Amino acid sequence: MSTYAYLGPIGTFTEAALKKITSSNDSLIPYANVTATLEALRQGNAHFALVPIENSVEGVVARTLDELATGTPLTIVGEVTLPVSFALMTKQDDVEIKRIATHPHAESQCRTYIAKNYPEAEMVQTGSTAAAAQAIARGEFDAAIAAPIAASHYGLRVIADNIGDIDGAVTRFILVSKLGKISKSSGNDRTSLAVFIAIDHPGALLEILSEFAKRNVNITFIQSRPTGLELGHYHFIIDAEGHINDTSVKETVESLRQICQDIRFLGSYPREKASK
Repeated sequence: MSTYAYLGPIGTFTEAALKKITSSNDSLIPYANVTATLEALRQGNAHFALVPIENSVEGVVARTLDELATGTPLTIVGEVTLPVSFALMTKQDDVEIKRIATHPHAESQCRTYIAKNYPEAEMVQTGSTAAAAQAIARGEFDAAIAAPIAASHYGLRVIADNIGDIDGAVTRFILVSKLGKISKSSGNDRTSLAVFIAIDHPGALLEILSEFAKRNVNITFIQSRPTGLELGHYHFIIDAEGHINDTSVKETVESLRQICQDIRFLGSYPREKASK
């Protein structure tokens, strides 16, 4: 039996994704935000943690990227993808909807529906879609946008289903553990890195990208994030095809260490194709 920390509360998409890879014998513990989830892992309160990292519509989850790049190092050991759909829910029927609570990523994926049906409603941000549903159950707001499963968890009524602007939206989640042995190559892997440049200068990004290109290593994801030190200091989160034990990937990482201030290896792990 293993203990898994995840972005809660009960009824989040993260919980649904986690249940794809866990058994009934495992212990699933929800936490209020990404930082608390990963800190539970760092403090030894869980064997693994599952957090969202990117959505096919909204893009990256910045807090996850920042947590991976800073603090006590952790290792990504797997990923899970999950199709996401959203529902509008209330505590009871015939409610005048003036305030709608949801997570910012959910709001951005339901803008057309909101603008068309509730143009005067105030949007209230919550830490997760399930937290919004939980708040509605307590009577704090008029309606919530959340995963349909949250309605059953919190005794709410779905008044509109599948309200997302784009069908087929998918969120990718990463499974994280403390530092340990690197998993063997599966033949279909992803390697993640946090790459720190010393000081921003002309051609800095090109220098990094060239190391991948010259060894024919395909980059599948790249995002710049400020280090927080001062303007002009950035690091990049990079995902590339292949395993760290593959010669081309290993040589790329070694070459990056020669031109960058620091490299944080975040893990090599099997890729999962997006669910249809």
